[in-house]
Amino acid sequence: MVVLKGIPRIISPDLLNVLARMGHGDEIVLADVFFPTGSICKHGPEEIRADGHGIPELLEAIMKLFPLDAYVDKPAHVMDLVESDKQKNLKTPVWDKYQEILNKAEKREVNIGEIERFAFYDRAKTAFAVVHTGESSQYGNLILKKGLC
Repeated sequence: MVVLKGIPRIISPDLLNVLARMGHGDEIVLADVFFPTGSICKHGPEEIRADGHGIPELLEAIMKLFPLDAYVDKPAHVMDLVESDKQKNLKTPVWDKYQEILNKAEKREVNIGEIERFAFYDRAKTAFAVVHTGESSQYGNLILKKGLC
């Protein structure tokens, strides 16, 4: 692990490299432990491992370095609940945590979109990278679109 001033220790050298190489409009997926990262990354995105880390703490660290795209209505997206979970009224408290972290980092209300499960997988295949985490919250997956500093 390389330690640099101002870079949160949870950000690995591989993740730091990816964040730096991403351009305006590129997307990164923060994937939960259940996400099919290996098969998704066979379609092009770089695979970054962050096993053992939850998405909220990783997101908080990333947002110290990563500007969201201010030119789109929804610069962040979560995977929408499948119909059976909607009918059960399944709660997704991790989404509230994401909202709080994004709003604080961007100093504004960030609109977070919801993408149907299989459409989310398709979009992930076009991402710059997928960060596979140890997040175990159901529906913990998150896509971020990079903006300008």
